[in-house]
Order: sequence, then structure tokens, then C-alpha cells
Amino acid sequence: MKKLLAVLILLCSAFTAAAQQAPQFETRRLTDNAYLFRYAFHQSLFVVTPEGVIATDPIALFRPQAAATYLAEIRKITQAPIKYLVYSHHHYDHIAGGKPFKDAGATVVAHRNAKARLEALRYADVVIPDEAVDDFRAIELGGVRVELHYTGRNHSDNSLVLLLPKDKLAFIVDFVGVESVGFRDLPDSYVPDWYDSLDRVAALPWERMIGGHPFPGGRYATKDDVRATKQYYLDLSEAVRVAANQNKCWDAAMAEVKLPKYEKWSNYERSLPMNIEKFCNYWGRGYW
Repeated sequence: MKKLLAVLILLCSAFTAAAQQAPQFETRRLTDNAYLFRYAFHQSLFVVTPEGVIATDPIALFRPQAAATYLAEIRKITQAPIKYLVYSHHHYDHIAGGKPFKDAGATVVAHRNAKARLEALRYADVVIPDEAVDDFRAIELGGVRVELHYTGRNHSDNSLVLLLPKDKLAFIVDFVGVESVGFRDLPDSYVPDWYDSLDRVAALPWERMIGGHPFPGGRYATKDDVRATKQYYLDLSEAVRVAANQNKCWDAAMAEVKLPKYEKWSNYERSLPMNIEKFCNYWGRGYW
């Protein structure tokens, strides 16, 4: 009996843990027209108008059900046609679920560099964009204006900022952190171009920002967060420059350089050494 009880307890614990780890999704209204869709740790923004829907970032990489769930959530709100699907940038974890949206009639929009990258890569699960954006594109649909701004190279060479001017709301993916150090070794990043990109983002007319991943506490980001992101990279760069001049790049710098000001930020322990390695490439070897 005791053995049976122990087994039942273990099974209950396993089921509870599995339920806690299972992907979850939610759809939340942000403004009269804008909605947030979250699936596990990825987020998208979609805009509903009487004449149609403008969706962004069809999440699906490793979670093929996410894109269908995303579209189903939109359909709970409106039966208006899906007019546009906007890619924030070309990285697969944000855009590998475009087929249901394309099948629904959406025109797929991305930055020109993203379109070129995706045409070269031909990843099977990513729909190639129909329309390429350069520095700016405004979409007017059903009385709602959505602006797409290219602010230069940062986390990629093709990231678009989606802005709802009336609501002063921005959707920015991956290149503005909120109390978080950069992801791993900052893959596909362009520093110091990133600094200028952040300045350009801060100059745009928005007050609240949501990202491609949830921010701490589910809060919005502000322009102070943009400035804090830039300051982190500037502080990191200077610390690594000093270490490089002492011939400590890579291993010694990765072990010794600390930034106590940011030690409470998420991913500090895990990713800071890899962030340092990235900057060592520049200050210690002259390349990114």
C-alpha cells in the first residue's frame, strides 16, 4: 500500500510539473484596435480593423500548433480578412508559422534585407515575403494607421519597428531588452550600429512598447528601457576594451569582467560571459 501511495504521489507530481511546463497562450486587448498574442515565451501583436487584420510574427518554430492557435484567437475576435502579415525580422523563432496566414490571403511584408535573407536560405517552414520595405512603410486600413520603421542594424540587419501612432504604442522584437543582458553571444548582431538604432527608436513618437518576448512582470517597456539597454552595451564595451588592452581576451576577460550594476538583470550569470566574448572579438581581434 505504501509503495502504491508513493507511486501515486510521484505520478501526481509528474503530471503537475508537466502541466506547469506545458505551453500556454493568451490573447489580451491593448487598445481599441491592438491585441497581444502570447504563446509560451513568444509574443506577437495584431491590429483589428473593420476592413481587415494586420498581424505580426507568426510563432511556430518547435511549436507548429502555435500559428494555428494564433489565427484561431484572431478569429474569436473578428471574421475580417487577414490583410497583412508583418515580419519583425527574419529569425525563424518569430516567423516560422506564416502558412496559415498566407493561406488566409495575407500579404507578407518584411524589410528588404529580410526578404533577401529568406530567399537565400529557403527554410521550408518560412513563407517568403511578398512585399519589401526599405526605411519606412505606412499601412492605412479601416481607419487605422500602422507604421513600419527601419532604424538600422541591431540584432539583425532587417528589424522593423511597428508603430501605432494614435495609441503611441510600439512593437519591437529582440533588440531592446528590459532588465536583461543580451542573449548568449549576441548572434546576428551589429555593434556599434546598434547604438544608433536605439537612439532612433527613442526618437520615435511612442510611450509604451511590447516585445517579441514578455517583459518582467508582463509590463510595457519605456524609452528609459531603451536608454538602459544602450547604456548596458556601452558599459560592457568599455569594460571589455580595458580587458583587451591587458591581453585578457577571450578566456580571462570572460572569467574576470563583471558588471555589478547589472547583476540583478535576467540572464546575467548565464549570458554575460558570452556577451563579453562577442565584444572581445571586436576589441581583442578587430572583427565582430
